[in-house]
Amino acid sequence: MPSEKQPYEAIFHPSDFSEASETAFCHALKLALAARCSLTLLHATDQTHADWHEFPGVRTTLERWKLIGPGSPRRAIFELGVDVRKVMSPHANPVDAALHYLERHCTDLVVLATHSHEGRMSWLHHSIAEPIARGSHAPTLFIPHGKHGFVSREDGAVTLRNILIPVAAGASPAGAIRFAARIVEALDLPAGAFHILHVGEPEGMPSFEMPKVGDWTCERIARRGPIVDTIVDTAKSVNPDLIVMRTEGHLDFLDVLRGNTTERVLHHSPCPLLAIPVAE
Repeated sequence: MPSEKQPYEAIFHPSDFSEASETAFCHALKLALAARCSLTLLHATDQTHADWHEFPGVRTTLERWKLIGPGSPRRAIFELGVDVRKVMSPHANPVDAALHYLERHCTDLVVLATHSHEGRMSWLHHSIAEPIARGSHAPTLFIPHGKHGFVSREDGAVTLRNILIPVAAGASPAGAIRFAARIVEALDLPAGAFHILHVGEPEGMPSFEMPKVGDWTCERIARRGPIVDTIVDTAKSVNPDLIVMRTEGHLDFLDVLRGNTTERVLHHSPCPLLAIPVAE
């Protein structure tokens, strides 16, 4: 289990070998490097002879990021503190493949690309990614199709400076805030801003204690209006690199703040979105 300061120990990333999935892979790999933890890459295929070399190139990526030298042996990855595992699932249904794995292996963070159409299986569309997130019961980082995210594919540089965290009256935001702070600490980001957004009257903002993280600041924002529209409009003004949202994980992982808010925000998100189950 993750420690008080360790946000995760096991990351899971299903891939369809598409460009969008490559972006999500870079985020998963960078986060695994930051926490020195395990990373499992899964591909579901109904092909009799699938090519293992089609998996995202871990060593190639680490060489491009100048973390290991050209032609480095596999053990060089382990020396960076990351245990990478590649799983080829025979399930033709990618949701079944992912959930089958998750049922049998402890996972602390799922990283998913969404709304991808160019992959050969084209299975990371919202209708596929969201059921995986619901079934995993783990924090899930969604990387929207067409967005570069906060991890550079070219050199692994992290551009995470603004984090937007919507909160709801009557619901403790502690889990979402704590997880966001731990990721910032794991990535060793010295400065930035947490923007805590409450949609409603200012006096309705729930109380919370903001962890001290380097020189990161905390801005409390209260705005009136429809929840989803207000979150999306605030994102346009704040220009976040990441949105972190608390979710209700019992019946519908993406049913948060009432009315499938996380799912609807995800469809309009200008950046990656991290969904945190209510139990976290």
